[in-house]
Amino acid sequence: MKLDRMIGILSILLQQEKVTAPYLAEKFEVSRRTINRDIEALCMAGIPLVTEQGVNGGVSIMEGYKIERTLLSTSDMQAILAGLRSLDSVCGTNRYAQLMEKLSAGASNLLAGDTHILIDLSSWYKDTLSPKIELLHSAIISGRRVSFCYHAPKGESRRTIEPYDLLFQWAGWYVWGWCVKREDFRLFKLGRMTELQMGEEFEKRSSPPLPELSPERIFPNAYQVKARIQPEYKWRLVEEYGPDSFIEQPDGTLLFSFGFVDKTSIVGWIASFGGGAELLEPSEFRKDVLEFAEGIRRNYL
Repeated sequence: MKLDRMIGILSILLQQEKVTAPYLAEKFEVSRRTINRDIEALCMAGIPLVTEQGVNGGVSIMEGYKIERTLLSTSDMQAILAGLRSLDSVCGTNRYAQLMEKLSAGASNLLAGDTHILIDLSSWYKDTLSPKIELLHSAIISGRRVSFCYHAPKGESRRTIEPYDLLFQWAGWYVWGWCVKREDFRLFKLGRMTELQMGEEFEKRSSPPLPELSPERIFPNAYQVKARIQPEYKWRLVEEYGPDSFIEQPDGTLLFSFGFVDKTSIVGWIASFGGGAELLEPSEFRKDVLEFAEGIRRNYL
């Protein structure tokens, strides 16, 4: 893309005193004429480039106007690379790695630096996630509606949205957009979406709001849970809720305390421990845990 190429050219000029047009043409796999047009476009954008003819000629940024080369340190560039690689993990291509190569052209040591931070933003259903992200991203860029079947706890429904943003939050991917059915902005989890189809163009709304993603709003603590957990499940409490979520008792058991959104999540979570957890509060839900366990027992009689 022209914009990516121009960013790459500017990055090279920030890192090298002078380069030739043939070098840039070979680097970005385009014609010399295309490079000349890019240089003209950069000049029109206010970047003072100087072109010198002859044996020692080339393209450079006018002396005194160079942006500080330490604007991005090696560690900064490595952090950017880690982020771009993480996007490649879900988009199904290597487009972001290629963009990073352009940004770091002429400074190969940046790409060969610290590669010990590995981020994979995909999931167990990566094969179905990547096409969804590509379709939704394309719809956001082109301003087109998207329709899909949405599978929620309250049942399935057919939805049509005007998509505005893709988000990775709470270990999952979401799309934020205007829901035609609800006539309001809604957040939809990509893992619950099937049969995605891109539809007609829509006129984007002026100043669309950003999603309010505070845990207090999305996951309000309707119930404060207290439970006695057996010590062999300490690892689960640390992993899921942190080491401050429980107090170790003299007998070795763990007194767990945390806020939950609804009764269903409380009952299911306690039951997932089998006999390794006892719900203490809310006490009125103890019978629901018993009924849940009885239902499972009946299925295996």
